[in-house]
Amino acid sequence: MKKYSIIYADPPWEYNVWKKKGKGRTAASHYLTLSLESLKKLNVPQICAADCVLFLWVTFPNLREGLELAGSWGFRYKTVAFVWVKTNPKSGGLFVGLGHYTRANAEMVLLFTKGKALERKAKDVRQVIMEPRSRHSQKPDAVRERITKLFGALPRVELFARDRPDAGHGEIFKGWDVFGFEVKNSIEIESKI
Repeated sequence: MKKYSIIYADPPWEYNVWKKKGKGRTAASHYLTLSLESLKKLNVPQICAADCVLFLWVTFPNLREGLELAGSWGFRYKTVAFVWVKTNPKSGGLFVGLGHYTRANAEMVLLFTKGKALERKAKDVRQVIMEPRSRHSQKPDAVRERITKLFGALPRVELFARDRPDAGHGEIFKGWDVFGFEVKNSIEIESKI
């Protein structure tokens, strides 16, 4: 089984909905979501190289779940790798999202490690990404580019991918394997049920 030094994951988080009206606004209305317990059961450790880095997307309401999930896969939290500040594709100003308290317009990618730290190939990779929001849950291609620039062309996989390498993204996906419910998988991951 292939082992990866770089794991890039955008889990299909299951969100609690407090009002009936909000149900249509959750991720579950766009794609299959999984509970934290189901995500933990995916045997991600079987695909990890001894020295490995995990880039994990979280929204602020599921920060605790993100830390718990990565820990269950054997990773140690290090820092926030990226913060995506969403801009409005039409006006160029900040995108105004939903939220129970404040209007959300940013997401984070947390960085975790397993084993020894990977050698950093570039020292000019910036944390903040300001790019337009597009379709629900689609992440900016700049993240994949920055990950590769940061650690080089090591074996890498995107978990819970929603785009395929052959979907017109060209060089962005070069060297990436993918696993997800909406793509033709290039790898399989067992579930520890």
